[in-house]
Amino acid sequence: MLNTLRATTFVAVIISMTAPVAAAQCGNDSSGFTNWVEAFKPQAVASGIHPQVVEQAFANVSYNRDTIRADRGQKSFKLSFDQFMEKRGGPTIIARGKKMKNNNPQLFAAIERQYGVPAGPLLAIWGMETGFGSFLGNQHTLSAVATLAYDCRRSDYFKEQLHAALTLVQRGDLSPAARGAAHGEIGQTQFLPANVVRYGVDGDGDGHVDLVGSRADALASTANFLVGHGWQPGAGYQPGEPNYVAIQGWNAATVYQQAIAHIGAEIDGG
Repeated sequence: MLNTLRATTFVAVIISMTAPVAAAQCGNDSSGFTNWVEAFKPQAVASGIHPQVVEQAFANVSYNRDTIRADRGQKSFKLSFDQFMEKRGGPTIIARGKKMKNNNPQLFAAIERQYGVPAGPLLAIWGMETGFGSFLGNQHTLSAVATLAYDCRRSDYFKEQLHAALTLVQRGDLSPAARGAAHGEIGQTQFLPANVVRYGVDGDGDGHVDLVGSRADALASTANFLVGHGWQPGAGYQPGEPNYVAIQGWNAATVYQQAIAHIGAEIDGG
């Protein structure tokens, strides 16, 4: 059923990400979650998601307390640069990143030719986000996104993410059973659903944007994200250089931005 619905138009995608949601109350605990979901479903249908897709997507959705705990406890971004690098295993990421670059020269050369983004920052992001794909997260993606859409702290932002996640299910690019990070991030470089819709690339040419199983898709999509945030081919990406603004678009935390720039430079050869 899902594969027959892949022909969603770009306009329908945008509508599905911005359509108004039913007047359901957000909440700061699980008590109103079920009612909120039931109020959200007809709005998802009205915004272009097929009713059967909506029912499939929400069949196993539940309020995710692990997601709420993670959302309230992001303390590592308050560390100093040296503390952050130690906590994230910066030297290990650099060492492994150099090997990954050397072992996949054609892949990284092709991405740089198309997007103008060298291997270093892509490997820095890949390594910091999931240890080069070794751990993509264990939270039910749709439950995580729905929980944050219901939660009052950033409800509007995550309603957009929930509409985008349903669009991906409808396209056949996200399984209703998919698991990922605590905020609903998807794949080897941890894209939020709306960013998969906006920047996801079929890097291996198989007809799907698979950020979980395809490193070509994940890395090409990451390069495309950076281009979408101002990346200029050939320009530097250290603090104060033109492409640092694109790195800032990846993550709002200053220490994370600094780590991407530093690790990327080490991998690219200083």
